[in-house]
Amino acid sequence: MTNPLLEVLIIAAISIFVLSRLYIALGKDDGPPAGRTRVKTPQPSPQSADNVSPLRPEQPKAEPIFTGPAAAGLEAIYKADNTFSTRDFLRGAREAYELIVGAFAKGDRAALKPMLDTDVYEAWDAAITEREATGTAPFELLRVRKAEIDEAELDETGMARIMVRYDAELGDGETTRKAREIWTFMRDTSSEDPNWILDDVEQAT
Repeated sequence: MTNPLLEVLIIAAISIFVLSRLYIALGKDDGPPAGRTRVKTPQPSPQSADNVSPLRPEQPKAEPIFTGPAAAGLEAIYKADNTFSTRDFLRGAREAYELIVGAFAKGDRAALKPMLDTDVYEAWDAAITEREATGTAPFELLRVRKAEIDEAELDETGMARIMVRYDAELGDGETTRKAREIWTFMRDTSSEDPNWILDDVEQAT
């Protein structure tokens, strides 16, 4: 007959053995299971001093160099308004010539008025009225051959004036003629309005 106490001792010994093996198996880190690869989170590597660009102080804006007979006036205008650029001005002056001559040929007073000073507009308005009364065909712009700055000045009130010499060709459908004129554009350099308006027109010699 089996001793009950002996059976209890044997079962207890088996249980202790099994638990100890489980503890060893679960508590030990032997790496990832076969067939799997452990993924490590990449750590940012410190940048070397060679890879870091030092902050550079902002370089001062270089002033443009003006040349020619209008240089002094252009420099004065630039000092009053450092957004002024002769390249941009001449581009705008060429476009203005095309727009103004085109509007005058069409008799478009609404387009002309904001681009002309009061006395120039009044003179051109009268010319359009006379042309309409006589039925004279208007001369239209064929092309602008040349547009260049002739003179420039800044008066004591801050009003800038730049004289542009134009060499263009006009036609009325039958005849073609050359137009050589000096247009004076003006702008208040203290104004936020960047637009120049036509202040005077003269025949060039």
